[in-house]
Amino acid sequence: MKKLIVLGGGESGVGAALLAKKNGYDVFVSDIGTISDKEVLANNEIKWEEGNHSLSEILSADEVVKSPGIPDKIKLISDIKDSGIPIISEVEFAYRYTNAKIVAITGSNGKTTTTLLVGHILEKAGYDVLVAGNVGTGFAKSLVERDYDYIVLELSSFQLDGIVDFKADVAILLNITPDHLDRYDDKFENYVKSKLKITNNQTEKDVFIFNYDDENIKNRAETKATKIPFSLHKEFENNAAFYKNEQININIYNNKMTIQQLALQGRHNVYNSMAAAVASRVLEVKDFITRQALLDFKNVEHRLEHVINIHGIEFINDSKATNINSVWFALETMHKDTVWIVGGVDKGNDYSELLGLVDEKVKAIICIGQNTENIHSVFSNHVENIVNANSMEEAVAYSYQLATKGDVVLLSPACASFDMFFNFEHRGLEFKKSVRSL
Repeated sequence: MKKLIVLGGGESGVGAALLAKKNGYDVFVSDIGTISDKEVLANNEIKWEEGNHSLSEILSADEVVKSPGIPDKIKLISDIKDSGIPIISEVEFAYRYTNAKIVAITGSNGKTTTTLLVGHILEKAGYDVLVAGNVGTGFAKSLVERDYDYIVLELSSFQLDGIVDFKADVAILLNITPDHLDRYDDKFENYVKSKLKITNNQTEKDVFIFNYDDENIKNRAETKATKIPFSLHKEFENNAAFYKNEQININIYNNKMTIQQLALQGRHNVYNSMAAAVASRVLEVKDFITRQALLDFKNVEHRLEHVINIHGIEFINDSKATNINSVWFALETMHKDTVWIVGGVDKGNDYSELLGLVDEKVKAIICIGQNTENIHSVFSNHVENIVNANSMEEAVAYSYQLATKGDVVLLSPACASFDMFFNFEHRGLEFKKSVRSL
């Protein structure tokens, strides 16, 4: 019996453990923190430990499934590699146990929205589809119950770092902008290489859908798969999608389709919608279903989510915006004077990239979190009112004072949340709670 060690007892780790147990592995789960689903593991006779990593137990493994949140540089990972034990991701492990056609989606921004869009289109078309990965339910955990005909996966660079044989039938790469560089030796090039792994193992029978306007993708992506670009700026004759005269134009396999109305606003969502529409065409969804699905789609929580309108002031929760590029897209969609709530754990942000939009749209800035000095230094000569808040409740109160009727208050932090909150969801929920308490 093969022995599998699962490092990390979160949803992906527990899911991998359950799938491994079902397929005859001797499984052991190890988490340096606490495991929330201990009862599930116990009920399935899976051994576990928390608050510790027992090295001798771990080094007895035939294979290790590592949580994407665990950095590759820690000593434990080095010890495992030095012992010659393969380390893979939950995505790689789960891939062994599905016969589904896989749509895999990555990018620095927009991957959650695009993943949900593709899933929404396929569901409306009546396909047997699972939406998983970084969104929806866990990939491995879902396969414990049954397999699917189609699986749409949102994949982070960390998950892609742990693949070996995983292959997407349809791969989508939305964009590559600096993010998580602390995990990549502060080298953007290393991060780019991780994102491009979305094309690994693709063959001539597969499809790679990519953003032609992103130089990091256009000039770097090498794959045997059929390449289908999408663009806001360049028109194509065939096997591509482009945006012109406020409509999406798609011409694939000599089938032409136009889409004139979208549920989601903003330039970034035109990109997301183009990618999703191309995928649906590749998967032979009827055009009228794709059009309708793009028209009635409801956006993901914490991503440009309208919360409430109070005395003419609109409050928008964009807590999921954890990098500069996400905030750029958010500010670009604002058509009112904006009070911007920003800050948290800064991952090396270059705020100067936002100066043009801030000059045009932002009337006041409220800083939250531990890294506020950089925000002040970049914007102090551009925005008259910049204040610091010690809590989300205080930030919302300040925003209400600084905004007037017809303005928008935008929480779009550009930073990670771990200094004040459990995660970006917790930050967004606290924002909504504080807004509704005004």
